[in-house]
Amino acid sequence: MERVKIRAAGRDLDLEYCRLGEENHNRPVVVFLHEGLGSVAMWRDFPARLCRELRLRGLAYSRFGYGRSTPRPHGERFPVDYLHREALEVLPALLDTLGIARPWLFGHSDGGSIALLAAAGLPRRFPGIVVLAPHVFVEEESLAGIRLARTAYREQSLRERLAPYHDDVDSAFYGWNDVWLDPDFRDWNIEAEIEKIDCPVLAIQGVGDDYASLEQLHRIRRRTNDTRLLILPDCRHSPHRDRPEEVIRATAAFLIPSPPPAVSGW
Repeated sequence: MERVKIRAAGRDLDLEYCRLGEENHNRPVVVFLHEGLGSVAMWRDFPARLCRELRLRGLAYSRFGYGRSTPRPHGERFPVDYLHREALEVLPALLDTLGIARPWLFGHSDGGSIALLAAAGLPRRFPGIVVLAPHVFVEEESLAGIRLARTAYREQSLRERLAPYHDDVDSAFYGWNDVWLDPDFRDWNIEAEIEKIDCPVLAIQGVGDDYASLEQLHRIRRRTNDTRLLILPDCRHSPHRDRPEEVIRATAAFLIPSPPPAVSGW
């Protein structure tokens, strides 16, 4: 595991990250963007497996407030536009600091929304993005699942299960949970913004997703020019855990027909 210091979103951040795959500068880089309760470690072995099987280089990092990265100060709430700040301020600062010019993005849940926002707001920076269970608007299904997670965290074992993955587990959990349950977040919607995406999109979701309906994917396809959908049966909110083989095959088919460009930097 490595660390990098950046200045973004009005503060100094110390972020943990790891490099994956081949040490070959001729291979493209995929940047992995984790979910709302995720971190580098919570991806488990999936990023390394995808990079190994597709012969890619990868970068996974923990966002501010997660994993071993700078924790969110106690009492400070993430703003309603926290996904925009990550996509348009923190992510480009991280990539610039590490010298990564044109990576592919691979995002899950909140990370999928970040990937969509980054592709929309930073034209020609990314050759393509893969998004798993992304959100483009707030649904009651999402809020119901987040309320259940709050109960599980306070009254059941979710806190103990998350604790090994975060230096400050309360920072990670409440940073995500509080903002999603904030009444001001109810009208969060990025449909108009993603119309600006100028690269191909592969959008993947499980039929049994308990945090969102398939309308999320259908709205992405309606609002963008080049989006391919993969809808997986017997799959919930984490396709890379429930159906990793299908996700890897779809990602390979998405990347390999038009080999992505080599990326400068490490």
